[in-house]
Amino acid sequence: MENFIVSARKYRPSTFGSVVGQQHVTTTLKNAIRTGQLAQAFLFCGPRGVGKTTCARILAKTINCMHLTPDTEACNECESCRSFADGSSMNIFELDAASHNSVDDIRELVRQVDIPPQTGRYKVYIIDEVHMLSPSAFNAFLKTLEEPPAYAKFILATTEKHKIIPTILSRCQVFDFKRIQSDDIVAHLKEIAAKEGVAYEEESLHIIARKAEGGLRDALSLFDQLVSFTQGNLTRQLCNENLNLLDYEYYFRLVDYFRQGDIAHSLLLYQDVIDKGFEGQHFITGLSEHLRNLMVAIDPATHKLMEVSDAARERYGQQAAACGLPLLLRWLDISSDCEYRYKDAGNKRLFVEVALMKLASVIMAAGNP
Repeated sequence: MENFIVSARKYRPSTFGSVVGQQHVTTTLKNAIRTGQLAQAFLFCGPRGVGKTTCARILAKTINCMHLTPDTEACNECESCRSFADGSSMNIFELDAASHNSVDDIRELVRQVDIPPQTGRYKVYIIDEVHMLSPSAFNAFLKTLEEPPAYAKFILATTEKHKIIPTILSRCQVFDFKRIQSDDIVAHLKEIAAKEGVAYEEESLHIIARKAEGGLRDALSLFDQLVSFTQGNLTRQLCNENLNLLDYEYYFRLVDYFRQGDIAHSLLLYQDVIDKGFEGQHFITGLSEHLRNLMVAIDPATHKLMEVSDAARERYGQQAAACGLPLLLRWLDISSDCEYRYKDAGNKRLFVEVALMKLASVIMAAGNP
């Protein structure tokens, strides 16, 4: 059987230009390489799966490339680039501080720093999850980080910047990586789906992007999982089923019941949701999110705040226009209060049902038909 390579590895960016959603970082790094103004130490901070270690590896490869392209990218053809690609480079060292966090590990690294590179310009040390280093390891590292040899560069990466001691922070050029926008994740998933011959509904990719919460690695893992589950045909229904998500069709129907003052069908729909195995907390959180989307759909200028497909945006806009902002704000106030107090409720089912009855009664209380 052919060895399967997960998408997060198979499509890992190899150049600055292929990094998704971190242009503010890659542009700055390329400019620093172009002008020869490279710091001796970098600290890459940000959530998991947004490209910190990937950018560290690309930077390490690029500054050692013998034939940079006019766009300040590694050529991927010279001896240095080839050795990096096959994992045999003697100039790039990676240390996982989660499992090598003792003072002895850092002392060994410091000893290696004293040996100049045999080929290439720089020896690059990438320390992942650097916040896991022990206090004594941090102290053993300080002097080397402040006054390294000209040929040594350090790239530190962490998901918890607040745990890095100030004396380390002051010695590094700090780059803050941001969560990747849903539209960027969707665009990247479309490219991969095309290369892999995977059929998809666009809404299914938006579901993956929302579930990943800004982490591209998480999105690619979910993509692989769903491709296997759906046998290469990603649909909204199958994605919701596999990820245990409640389809937004329920909420569109529910809001229509609220507009009609239909308490009975509102309660019956909630019963249907419970029968499918969803928790009340999950349901009421989804309802608040739906009402929030309707609220921002009132004004076309804020449509971009909804992380949904263009077709779904149009539906939200239509339902929002039928409801109006005052009504949506009153509904949102009730649902948010229910969501906030749900965990303390004794009879949780009754608590949600009372909230649904209040929501369906708002329009009658306002004297509307």
